[in-house]
Amino acid sequence: MLAASYDPGIVAVSILVAMLASYTALDMANRIALNRNTAARWWLAGGSLAMGIGIWSMHFIGMLAFRLPIPLSYNIWLTLLSLVVAIAVSAFALWQVSLPQLPYRRLLGGALAMGAGIAAMHYLGMASMHMSPGIIYDARWFALSLLIAVGAAGAALWIAFHLRQQTGRHGVPARACAAVVMGLAISGMHYTGMTAAHFPLGSVCMGGTHNFSAGWLAVVVVLGTLSVLTIALLTSVLDARLETRTAKLAHSLARANQELTQQALHDGLTQLPNRMLFEDRLDQELQNAARERRHFALMFIDLDGFKAINDGLGHHIGDLLLIEVARAIQSLMVGGDTVARLGGDEFVVLAEVAQPEDAAQIAERLVGLIGQPFMIESHELQVSASIGIAIYPEDGGSRHEMLVNADAAMYHTKRSGRNGYHFFAPSMNANAHNKLQLLNEMRHAIEHREFVVYYQPKFATVDHRVLGAEALVRWQHPVRGLMPPDEFIPLAEKSGMIVPLGAWVLDQACAQMREWIDLGHGDWKMAVNLSAVQFAHEGLLEVVQGALARHNLPPHCLTLEVTETTAMDDVDASMITLEKIAALGVDISIDDFGTGYSSLLYLKRLPANELKIDRGFVRNLSLGSDDEAIVAAVVALGRALNLRIVAEGVETEAQQLFLDEAGCDALQGYLLGRPMPAAQFIDAIDETVTARAAEAIALMKGARSALS
Repeated sequence: MLAASYDPGIVAVSILVAMLASYTALDMANRIALNRNTAARWWLAGGSLAMGIGIWSMHFIGMLAFRLPIPLSYNIWLTLLSLVVAIAVSAFALWQVSLPQLPYRRLLGGALAMGAGIAAMHYLGMASMHMSPGIIYDARWFALSLLIAVGAAGAALWIAFHLRQQTGRHGVPARACAAVVMGLAISGMHYTGMTAAHFPLGSVCMGGTHNFSAGWLAVVVVLGTLSVLTIALLTSVLDARLETRTAKLAHSLARANQELTQQALHDGLTQLPNRMLFEDRLDQELQNAARERRHFALMFIDLDGFKAINDGLGHHIGDLLLIEVARAIQSLMVGGDTVARLGGDEFVVLAEVAQPEDAAQIAERLVGLIGQPFMIESHELQVSASIGIAIYPEDGGSRHEMLVNADAAMYHTKRSGRNGYHFFAPSMNANAHNKLQLLNEMRHAIEHREFVVYYQPKFATVDHRVLGAEALVRWQHPVRGLMPPDEFIPLAEKSGMIVPLGAWVLDQACAQMREWIDLGHGDWKMAVNLSAVQFAHEGLLEVVQGALARHNLPPHCLTLEVTETTAMDDVDASMITLEKIAALGVDISIDDFGTGYSSLLYLKRLPANELKIDRGFVRNLSLGSDDEAIVAAVVALGRALNLRIVAEGVETEAQQLFLDEAGCDALQGYLLGRPMPAAQFIDAIDETVTARAAEAIALMKGARSALS
């Protein structure tokens, strides 16, 4: 037999190529498993080509490491056929590991088929040398090579299948270790097969016409294989990175979309569903309830006393209180119920009920739970709940009807004393409809100047001369006639329309005062009421300045009346606003004095010029009553603070006499003069002055007669 030997360096290269081919196969299996449809088919084709070339090149590099004392060459067609077999075997292996499952029966069949293919590739490569006489194979080593081929194939399939979906930082080391094992197994099969081959003495290599010389074949195979495997791995790495970035981007987009959805459909403070999400759930509940012929309750909840807490302690405390109230409401709800915050201190509850009595039980528990004290940053705070309940289908068949009717029931609860609940009744809806209609008519009235200003005179107590007038707004409604302010002012304040209406009244009053000054009444003062909403409006100072400038009115001729409750609601803010008004030269009157809870310390600091005694104290004046003592105390307080004292609501001569004697500076009331249009004011004042003069002359004559 011819003496055979191996080049150790080339053997080492062949083993490394086997390992690199194995790693490429495992990586391709991973790409196929992570992709679907067309992409997976492309990775299967590319992976089969790279893996087949890698295994085939390991075989030929190993053969190039083989040395015989005769020249060696290879037949091109058998060589190419062995390459095709290697690629086909690789495609079969990758297809096997891409399947969802790899049971032991299929693993065994795949190992036999793949092992046979690897062996066929090897022995086709050996046959491409066309040795004469032919190669003699040792049966034992030949059988062992086949067993190693089947074993290596089975191990490769099992490893590739279990590592195919392993990603992340642990995936690369695991595939590298597995590639070493697979490379050694494949190399072991090759060199076992080579050990089985014996070449008789005098053998000659007859590769045929199309032969390759061993020298340049080694270079072509090594460089070509490394190029193919490198391209395959680089493509895989780039695709993996792109996939990772795409996955991260998709995750970021999904998370951003989730956050946007959360923000769009949930209240930012309490994390409860907002109006948009609640209306969607209400629509779904209406559809389900109609289909299943069942009831549900819609409860509209408004917190009583929240505004005072929010204004007095700040929005931070108010927000924390709303969060605790939201948690309290949620704690009473069951799985399918919905709690939402519509805004401010308004909540709604959507609850499935078998009968209306169930809704009453839920509402009663809500009233009790919300009415308990809440501890917020060392503040013990307490609010109550006004709840309105609408039942489907009795109280409405649409979203709009249910919401409007529950809201109407809630306002009925507020009007009935708050801290409770009421079921909707048709009469409530009629009241709400009337308010809505009145609100729309009020907008129209402001635009079309249906409002008029009446003026009620003020008189000095000593000589009964006219000191000026108070401007009082009336609504000349085209259908309802002349409406007093108590029928529309509360609605105007709640809707915010009091701001433009109040600005218009102020402008009209200043214009009228300018006319009276031009008529020679420069010593009069015009009083105009400011509502709480007007007083808190940021544009108040500009409105006052604009009215004064527009009509060239001296500031001292204007008195702005602010109720005691409004002035004391937020003392620091009120002080700033009042000081700015006083800086203009405008007088300030504290209206309805005695009805609030003023601190004398704060009252002393207010830049006021006048105290106005509330008509409630004047109405009940009688000898020895508590109201007399209160009025006397207020007058004394005003004197001490150097303030003018005005009493309103004077309707009887007894009241006038008492207030004169008590030391009031000015009087105002129906006894002295009713509110009237400006056109009648001067004539009415002249008649009153003439009558007062006649009374005085009569009293003097009577006194002289008595003396004579």
